Amino acid sequence: MHRDGDDDALSWDGDDDPTLHTRAAGAALPTGFTAVGKGSDDLATTPPASGSAHTDGAASDADEEREDAPQLSNAALIGLGLLGGVYLLYTIGWIIGGLRLQGVARFLVTDAAFAPFLWVAVAAPVLWFATVYLLTRAGKAWVRFAWLIGGALLLVPWPLLMIGVVA
Repeated sequence: MHRDGDDDALSWDGDDDPTLHTRAAGAALPTGFTAVGKGSDDLATTPPASGSAHTDGAASDADEEREDAPQLSNAALIGLGLLGGVYLLYTIGWIIGGLRLQGVARFLVTDAAFAPFLWVAVAAPVLWFATVYLLTRAGKAWVRFAWLIGGALLLVPWPLLMIGVVA
């Protein structure tokens, strides 16, 4: 059988070998997938057999949850990374600023009263970021960024800005 020159560039010798076809006739595709191309009519669109690992409740619930969650764009991922970095710097700023403020605060409150509030202030940026991220997973991206930017304005490490690193 002789092929013309145009078809030679798109095929290899032995493409017609029946042992190369590994998919059985009548094999099923997972729900939501559509077969296209040569031989797609032979594939069924029913879910896999009951012996498959994807038929248990936990795996199918996780798959459905992943399908329902909106995917973030590249710009949104970069924005989340930048805001995450800002919150990390805020955490470091609260540590440095709070420890610098500790000497001045001894005149107003005891160390036992100052220490818990210092660590709450240190944890606040991390808690804000994690809370906003978890609570706005299913929401729109602009809502998530509005809350994150609002938190960035609210949680500025004022002791670091007012006293500075070297005082």
